[in-house]
Amino acid sequence: MAWWQDILWGLWNGGTGWIVLLVHVFGGWDEFPLYNVARSGNWYDLGFLVGAGSPFLGVFARRNSKGG
Repeated sequence: MAWWQDILWGLWNGGTGWIVLLVHVFGGWDEFPLYNVARSGNWYDLGFLVGAGSPFLGVFARRNSKGG
């Protein structure tokens, strides 16, 4: 498998990981793992971390107070 496919799967699983985590807390979706161990590796891990952190990147964005 190509390295870019691992990054894309990591981004997807990281981005949807927050939803899956919330559903797992309430006892649902046992067939959907939060982290895909079969794909684990450097590129998948990088994509997963970026994907999991992406919802929070907007929190750290600077706002333009001058109003453009």
